[in-house]
Amino acid sequence: MPELPEVETTVRGLAKVLQGRRIDRVEARRPDLRRALPDDLGQRLTGARVIALRRRAKYGLVDTDRGDTLVFHLGMSGHWRIDPGEIGKHDHFLIETDEGRRLALNDARRFGSLDLVRTDELGEWPPFKALGPEPLDMTPEELKRRLAGRSAAIKLLLLDQGIIAGLGNIYVCEALYRAGIHPTRAGRSVSRERLNRLVLAIHDVLAEAIAAGGSTLRDFASPGGELGYFSKAFAVYDREGLACACGGTVKRIVQGGRSTFYCPSCQH
Repeated sequence: MPELPEVETTVRGLAKVLQGRRIDRVEARRPDLRRALPDDLGQRLTGARVIALRRRAKYGLVDTDRGDTLVFHLGMSGHWRIDPGEIGKHDHFLIETDEGRRLALNDARRFGSLDLVRTDELGEWPPFKALGPEPLDMTPEELKRRLAGRSAAIKLLLLDQGIIAGLGNIYVCEALYRAGIHPTRAGRSVSRERLNRLVLAIHDVLAEAIAAGGSTLRDFASPGGELGYFSKAFAVYDREGLACACGGTVKRIVQGGRSTFYCPSCQH
């Protein structure tokens, strides 16, 4: 599933085509993705001007001058295509701008979503209401407060979107490795010194992944078709049985139904 860096890369790619442009035409080529598309999607978007593009957690946001925000989630296989030569069977939603540019939301598995929400009501929109702070805004003090009294494994707590919004499996594994924290350690037992290292590691690994265009996993590519290359920098993720830089061996366990990769020699 595309994670925060992939969504950020997508938003930045879309901004090059949509920022400041008027939407001349939209076409919903099916009535639903993971759930039904809003009935008035075309009416509210056609003729609107895009005034901002941004991200919240793993959602992309397209703000218009009509006070609406198009909210998209890429699900498992979704990605936007810019100026596709041909429209394929998995291009389920199209946007055309006043410049004659075309965007297609392609989602073979249809686990993604499209919603249209009043911009001033986004904070109360159910999927956003319970979200924690953005990981790039997280401080050690805030993380310590949110982990206080929590006996669950630190790996699972970092994946809890109510604690931190937007972190996913790949980057949690990599951040815990950089911070030297064992993924099964209870959240409440992580010392302040380690939390300092962890927050810095989260910031660094996300920033590096965004700069690299995300990670190319399965179907993900940026809207321009470029592949992300951060996967080449993975220290532990998907490296079970391979050597760690310390000389140890990367291991894999399952937590909450997700694979966790870590180095038992480095992480305690």
